[in-house]
Amino acid sequence: MARSLLALVSLVCVSAGAAALAPATAVGRVDRDRPAASAGWVEVKAPKPKPEHVIAEVRPGHALALRSRPFGPVLARVGSRTPFGSQRALGVVATRHGRWLAVTDAAVGNNRVVWVDAKSGALRYTRTPLELVVDLSARTLTVQRNGSAVRHLSIGVGRAGSPTPTGTFAVTDKLNGGTYSAAYGCCILSLSATQPNLPVGWTGGNRVAIHGTLSASDFGRAVSAGCVHASDSDLRYLMRTVPLGTPVVIRR
Repeated sequence: MARSLLALVSLVCVSAGAAALAPATAVGRVDRDRPAASAGWVEVKAPKPKPEHVIAEVRPGHALALRSRPFGPVLARVGSRTPFGSQRALGVVATRHGRWLAVTDAAVGNNRVVWVDAKSGALRYTRTPLELVVDLSARTLTVQRNGSAVRHLSIGVGRAGSPTPTGTFAVTDKLNGGTYSAAYGCCILSLSATQPNLPVGWTGGNRVAIHGTLSASDFGRAVSAGCVHASDSDLRYLMRTVPLGTPVVIRR
């Protein structure tokens, strides 16, 4: 790899500069020989870097092994395209041993974290400052940029018996809802999460997604088979704003 793994996957952002000492009452030359504790002097701290989330994309023409642990057995192999035809983009949630990346992918069941080898040559990298946080108790979805909330959505969530699974996942596909059913509204943001507690007789598959609904009364309630329901206006905003691989944190 041309750059070190640390440079690729660490939470990187340019700092505004090193801390300096400056007079409290005047703007002028910094006296570097004067102790910081001297009367009339304060320490000016540089702001902390803002985190960005690393997204690992599978390169076209490559296959990527998903392992149970670093150097562990292969659970599945995936290509550069998802089953829906999108670029496969994996949200990185942890690193280990300087080369192994923890990700989630729907190709492996039980919503488990799997490990991929950054030195395999099958990956390329992008970053996003965005993160989606789903609060199942509050029934809200918050869009965060660099850790600060920029938009709050009222949502519907999984009902008793088929609750929305919790964990850290990623957006895998952005789809036209009308292609599949009017019940999905305008848009579908498919996630790497799967539903292990499907309702009896359910035939709609086990992928968890953020999508529309035929009933506006869903918002603020636990009504679904596990998916997150949102309004069409909010979904169009997400479709425009959120790149594939954006992390989605679902918590109770």
